[in-house]
Amino acid sequence: MSSRPADMERPRRIATKPDAEATPQPKTSPSGPVEGATPIMTLASKSAQAHRLDHALAAARRGWHVFPLRPGDKRPLKGFTDWEHHATTDPEVIRRCWSRAPYNIGIACGPSHLVVLDLDTPKDGKRPPEPYDVPGVNDGADVLALLCEQHDQPLPLETFSVRTRRNGLHLYFTASEGPPLANTSGRLGWLIDTRACGGYVVGPGSHVTLPDGTGGYDVLHAPEPAPLPAWLAVLLAPTVPAAAPTTLTAADVLTATGGSRAAGYAHAALRNELERVFAAAPGTRNATLNQAAFALGQLVAGGLLPRHLAETALHTAGHAIGLSVTETFATTRSGLDAGEHRPRRSAA
Repeated sequence: MSSRPADMERPRRIATKPDAEATPQPKTSPSGPVEGATPIMTLASKSAQAHRLDHALAAARRGWHVFPLRPGDKRPLKGFTDWEHHATTDPEVIRRCWSRAPYNIGIACGPSHLVVLDLDTPKDGKRPPEPYDVPGVNDGADVLALLCEQHDQPLPLETFSVRTRRNGLHLYFTASEGPPLANTSGRLGWLIDTRACGGYVVGPGSHVTLPDGTGGYDVLHAPEPAPLPAWLAVLLAPTVPAAAPTTLTAADVLTATGGSRAAGYAHAALRNELERVFAAAPGTRNATLNQAAFALGQLVAGGLLPRHLAETALHTAGHAIGLSVTETFATTRSGLDAGEHRPRRSAA
């Protein structure tokens, strides 16, 4: 058991009450037509069908690629095994599809450029495992609050948010530039999964009836999705293979992270600093990464280089030379912050 005092301040809870922008949900269930349904439909099923169509179209207007899930289920409709390829934003295709039955809504995260944090609730009253078995931690939302506290970061609440069928939470973020992120399960902590390239989420407006829980997916907060926080992108970055320190180069990092699109002097400076990081001897790697971040932070402050580009490139290089995720993130942030206090506005 943890030695954390029982009277410690509870991690900040994430609200699960819909805000004024959220779409009210009807008091109907998705009864009636399923795949191969008869044309005879109940009033309730017609209402559910129109409701899901409205939500599918709303998602498409945001640029999110949707595809049908089985009514009352989380699985893709039969015939949609290649759902990521078939997902669409075409309103006419969506209308034709959802005119057949009250299909639930799948949102393909990769084509939609989304990363979704799935904060779940425990099943069957299960207690948190170590190291999360501490006062105030009961579900995935609490674990995220604890993670933010450990990394000295604010809760990422100002983004598109959906309450899930078992009173969990989906937080939608715009995927960052650089190597695509994949799905994860528990990587950020107990009851936290993520969906990104190769994954999908059950979209708002859906209603699921399964043995482990029945309920709807309701919009809680409806702004545009915020960019995925850089510190979360670092924690979710693909693990670099052990051979990477001897095979990955500064040119590889520039290509993978979009750094090759930086112009002129900024591109040359970025490449030079990455080469310094790769050339660092054991025992000096953290200090060299910090120096590189400081130099690039000066360019960021001078308006010559986007910070997110410098962060992504340095994070990738730090992982490649064998630094831990936490060490890389902390060193990069510290160096960039310090460099931004001493702007460099020209090549002179």
